[in-house]
Amino acid sequence: MAKHLTPEEQLRFLKRRAVEIIPEDELIKKLERSQRTGKPLRVKLGVDPTSPDIHIGIGVVLQKLRDFQDLGHTAVLIVGDFTARIGDPSERASQRKMLSKEEVEANMKAYREQALKILDPNRTEFRYNSEWLEKMDFAKLLELASKYTVAAMLERDDFSKRFREGNPISIVEFLYPLAQGYDSVAIQADVELGGTDQRFNLLVGRALQERYGQEPQVCFLMPLLEGLDGVKKMSKSYNNYVSITEPPNEMFGKLMSIPDALIEKYVRLLTDLEWEELKQLHPKGQKQKMAHAVVARYHSREAADRALEEFERVFARKERPAEVPKLSLDRKLLKPDGTVWIVDLIAPLTKSRSEAKRLIEQGAVEIDGMKITQFDQSVAVRDGTLVRIGKHTFAEIFLSPSPPSPLPSEGEGSQRGEEMG
Repeated sequence: MAKHLTPEEQLRFLKRRAVEIIPEDELIKKLERSQRTGKPLRVKLGVDPTSPDIHIGIGVVLQKLRDFQDLGHTAVLIVGDFTARIGDPSERASQRKMLSKEEVEANMKAYREQALKILDPNRTEFRYNSEWLEKMDFAKLLELASKYTVAAMLERDDFSKRFREGNPISIVEFLYPLAQGYDSVAIQADVELGGTDQRFNLLVGRALQERYGQEPQVCFLMPLLEGLDGVKKMSKSYNNYVSITEPPNEMFGKLMSIPDALIEKYVRLLTDLEWEELKQLHPKGQKQKMAHAVVARYHSREAADRALEEFERVFARKERPAEVPKLSLDRKLLKPDGTVWIVDLIAPLTKSRSEAKRLIEQGAVEIDGMKITQFDQSVAVRDGTLVRIGKHTFAEIFLSPSPPSPLPSEGEGSQRGEEMG
């Protein structure tokens, strides 16, 4: 693709969906040199494995990384296995919990497979920043720390706010942008991608490259995607995200739940659909088009078709889902009249018993189509009872273990006793 596009055309292609390029004139020079020499640019994206999942918000940046690959450039995906132990303080009012090495390793396992749902494996270089940061001795750390000032660090909005308010800032948190910035030095990045919340960190990388005698990277900032709540940015920490590996039906249903005010942004950032063509539709139709396109991107068009049909079956026609997970209920929980306390019934489908009670009081729980609003209520259940929590959680009850056999007649009992004896 790059062979057929001038550097100016490449820049126009790359600027789609971007918020800011710092500085744009340097990127055009890098593209011109790359075309002239045949040497691809090294385009960096750092991801901290704070959770096992990559969500569709990160997918926006990964898609931009794929755009660079489609132009012939090399994606360098840095898994921050070392920096994740510190925790990114960006936009946080307090110190972030440090992750253990074991937690980081557990979260790293699926990252490569998930990222390659978007990236071209032939043009992707996977690196782990423990390669260089774990080997850094104290002398090297002092050298790195000498490259940046406390005054410059306090220009960061979240740091300066916490400093003014008297909230503690640990030295470890100052080390995070330095460590992330040093990643750019270690891999000699030409460009670094990130969300707008990463602006400071990316500029630190640019400054450190200059101070280590390298040509500074161009900082390429992408918009943040608000999460399902429509308020905070999509984040695993806020639990308002859609994982790119979620089953098609679940992904589709979650996307249909976003506030109407976010539809245009989701369409523009997550799909190739033309918003102008969707503007005339009802918000439900706009969401369906968007959700179908996103599911097709991460799964397949056939999976998206089935997810749309399932959504219509359950939410428009109020029919039973085609596939419902089974939930085993221990018969020991049944009362003599065959009922079970509603909290005991739905607790396995929620995070905690207190959340189960809250969901019941909010009217989010239905048993065989009957809404339950009192958490001290008991309900009758049988094999096949359908539980629904909120819009997207369903389960079919089956009782386990099997009921005891009927008591034998007197004759049978005496014969069985003789056999066992």
